[in-house]
Amino acid sequence: RRVPIVFPTSLSPWPQRHPVAHRSRAMEPAGAPVMRAPVRAKNKAPAPMQITAEQILREAAERQEDEIKPPRQTITDPDELEAFRLRKRKGYEDALRINRSTMTHWINYAKFEEAQGEFDRARSVFERALEVDHRDRRVWLAYAEMEMRNRHVNAARNVWDRAVTLLPRVDVFWFRYAYMEEMLGNVAGARAVFERWIQWEPDDHAWTSFVRLEMRHNNVAGARSVYERYVACH
Repeated sequence: RRVPIVFPTSLSPWPQRHPVAHRSRAMEPAGAPVMRAPVRAKNKAPAPMQITAEQILREAAERQEDEIKPPRQTITDPDELEAFRLRKRKGYEDALRINRSTMTHWINYAKFEEAQGEFDRARSVFERALEVDHRDRRVWLAYAEMEMRNRHVNAARNVWDRAVTLLPRVDVFWFRYAYMEEMLGNVAGARAVFERWIQWEPDDHAWTSFVRLEMRHNNVAGARSVYERYVACH
């Protein structure tokens, strides 16, 4: 009877393989990263023709195709025009129903109504926007500029007066208000705007603008008085 010879692990004549280091690829889990040797460039000499980023951008701009714009449509039928307006208004109302706090939707909605000649509707849109957030200066500026653009002077005065009353620390409202009055030839009205403004003790720009207003209309005594009050205030 033959007895098999069993060698101990340390005395085995055959080389032992490490069970972890020599396991086959099939035994590794799927998706395991493959370790490869880093690729090294054989030719490190610079290319004979160098291309800059500016050339790449210029070529990309030259090869860019012209944007295809939809054709401009002219609506002549009253029923079709009314359907177009209804469709646009529904789109704006749906957007506002989703997010009322986005003031850009309100302003675009009001500009659309202005383009259609529906100024009462545009005012209604602006008033609704101010009910949502009366502290957003973009709404006030767009509202007043719409009235000024269409020569609704009294309506523009009303908007500016409300804006400076609710937000007296926003300098651009005072500047635009006074500028409008001066452009209309109402120097006394512009002076009254500045007088209301300096009661809030604003910064240097307000005082110097008031002085320039007086100097533009040759009122040296008024400019001197403004300077005296400016020095006393600051």
